[in-house]
Amino acid sequence: MKEHVKKIAILGSTGSIGTQTLEIVRANPDLRVLALAAGENVELMEKQIREFGPVIAGMWSAEAAGKLRSRVADLPVKVVAGMEGLLEIASLPAAEVLVTAIVGMIGIRPTIAAIKAGKDIALANKETLVCAGHIIIPLARECGVSILPVDSEHSAIFQSLNGEPENRIEKILLTASGGPFRGKKREELAGMRVEDALKHPNWSMGRKITIDSSTLVNKGLEVMEAKWLFGVELDRIQVIIHPQSILHSAVQYVDGAIMAQLGMPDMKLPIQYALYYPDRRPMEGRRVDFFDLAQMTFEKPDTDSFAGLELAYRAARAGGSMPTVFNAANEKAVELFLDRKISYLEITDLIGQCMEAHRVIPNPNVDEILAAEREAHEFIMSRK
Repeated sequence: MKEHVKKIAILGSTGSIGTQTLEIVRANPDLRVLALAAGENVELMEKQIREFGPVIAGMWSAEAAGKLRSRVADLPVKVVAGMEGLLEIASLPAAEVLVTAIVGMIGIRPTIAAIKAGKDIALANKETLVCAGHIIIPLARECGVSILPVDSEHSAIFQSLNGEPENRIEKILLTASGGPFRGKKREELAGMRVEDALKHPNWSMGRKITIDSSTLVNKGLEVMEAKWLFGVELDRIQVIIHPQSILHSAVQYVDGAIMAQLGMPDMKLPIQYALYYPDRRPMEGRRVDFFDLAQMTFEKPDTDSFAGLELAYRAARAGGSMPTVFNAANEKAVELFLDRKISYLEITDLIGQCMEAHRVIPNPNVDEILAAEREAHEFIMSRK
């Protein structure tokens, strides 16, 4: 019997998750890449097209798309640009799974288009559920498609739920490494520079997500995602600092039993699991050696020093457009910090101010979500 070749499309193919997804494709001949999309990295996109031979490729700007078009003129690949291009790629008839590894709110519309076109979603775009979970989850249910989490923590929860009866969750235990500043107090954080914040102890990630990990904003976004993905109330999601990043998250059930997923900190595991679910495939890489590890430790998050997590819970409780404002304010504040225009502690200070100024729209549509994003960006820029 001929082996089924799974056809995938990747949004954000030149970023951290995108390139690791392509490493998995390299190792598995029964995966075929039909479409790739990226921001501005024309050089890497050209290499990816030559290696993986997609039928369509997209760049965010028309200028980048033009450069790419001339560089791959010898190949039978259609080059598209902007949101129109992303929507065309997302709803490509032959693709079965869309990997949404693109960063930012631009991931929302293509995800909706892919769901409507009947594609399963390997979800690595946080904004999709943080800002539009109330639209995405009912739509996926209605269209009968699966949303398969690629985040290591959400994948761990998803794996810990496997085979268990529904509605038996007592608590979700969402782990966090604590980032590079774990154990530091607020006064010590005041002088932290960009270089300090980018030194993540366990994970190799993009610049923005590494900063978000250090402020615990990233964990706050993951709390919001978990609420939508697993249908649990906020007070049943507990964040636990676990510096070794071996236990990736767990589920506590109504009988007190806890199921957890453990493994080395390697994003390829959750990516591969999402692509092949419900199957498990062999994968090269280091294994956990418990004798070498010797111990695992767990701590309470320090929300006084790291305000990001508390602000996220506040935004999630307010609901409606507030999670969008939290996310968008953070995006702009992190950008300013990376450009050395604000201090480290000003990131969460600005998010708090932006949330205070916002009037919540209870059930926003996509246009209202994008308008709330613009409003938050303008607010942050007006403060600097």
